[in-house]
Amino acid sequence: MTSVPLSLYVHIPWCIKKCPYCDFNSHEIQNTLPEDQYIDALILDLKSHAREVQHREVHSVFIGGGTPSIFAANSILRLMDAIKNELTLSATAEITIEANPGTTDQENFSGFRAAGVNRISIGVQSFKNTQLQKLGRIHDAQNAIDAINIAKQAGFDNFNIDLMYALPQQDLAAALHDVEHAIKLNPTHISYYQLTIEPNTSFYRQPPSLPNNQESWDIQQRGIELLAKHGYQQYEVSSYARDGYQCVHNTNYWQFGDYLGIGAGAHQKLTQQVSAQPNTISRCEKPKHPQQYMRYINEGNPSLDTHTLTEEDVIFEFMLNALRLKHGFTKQQFELHTGLPIEIINQPLQAHISEGLLIMTNDRIHCSGRGYRFLDDVLQYWLPQATIT
Repeated sequence: MTSVPLSLYVHIPWCIKKCPYCDFNSHEIQNTLPEDQYIDALILDLKSHAREVQHREVHSVFIGGGTPSIFAANSILRLMDAIKNELTLSATAEITIEANPGTTDQENFSGFRAAGVNRISIGVQSFKNTQLQKLGRIHDAQNAIDAINIAKQAGFDNFNIDLMYALPQQDLAAALHDVEHAIKLNPTHISYYQLTIEPNTSFYRQPPSLPNNQESWDIQQRGIELLAKHGYQQYEVSSYARDGYQCVHNTNYWQFGDYLGIGAGAHQKLTQQVSAQPNTISRCEKPKHPQQYMRYINEGNPSLDTHTLTEEDVIFEFMLNALRLKHGFTKQQFELHTGLPIEIINQPLQAHISEGLLIMTNDRIHCSGRGYRFLDDVLQYWLPQATIT
């Protein structure tokens, strides 16, 4: 039995409209939505993995997408009932669903809450209608405000607002306007992240005019200052929370915890611990296209591309995740989650510390201010086959 924390991720891949910046595994609804069949497949998928995590408690569930809130509350209830039946779900588990303004209503939100969902993440992105149009969103600013108020009325006292900055032709004043509006709505958590242009998106093929690096940096820093002034402390690159409301699920990823992944395109990471031996860490993924996924699961196939991580992969993935956290990681966390002695990374650690990129205080290791700003440069040192010069 492993002592590495365990979460569950559920992917619901459909949305009303694909946004031009989105590189997630999401698909616009064509004709009818095979909602019942997809929930059936998710339950079969879950059952196929349940035996692998017997006697392990699940500390968080995240239902992401796509736009999961387009599914009816009864479908989410069926899913939650199966999760409770097949897994050992902690009595205090954080259970999140993603929602977008314009695709939700009071009945669905109340139904999600009744089904056991206790946290909601709402994809606002901006409170400026002109920006929302440029981003290809289907909602306007008032829809966003209404959705948040509906979530509160449905009993969600723990909710996240997604905000993007460095948007097309956005200046500092407009960016801070968005942050101020989000703060007024009193969420427990704000995800504040920069728009980046990713391959295989409409924006990649036709790039919009974005703020330059210095302008983006200024927007980010002023946004962080404003959030901190109102009690939202940065604990990860793009995550800000009031005390006690850090996202349990995402923190488990960043601490290199384990997670089951069910649904189209979902990924999974599981650890086997054997006394006095390095951990065996395996990954797998599911077919990306919903129809292919459902066919695959119904034929009794649990996953694609199952593979075991090499020692180099384990070290890189741990550092890739853990250094995103402002407080970094402890030596004990490294050894528990990788099964490797901390001494194995002593040489690169000392090199980073001497360069002023990392700080070691007692047994805790984290980025310096400069290291956090240039995190990508720090992480490239940990890529497999990379060397410190």
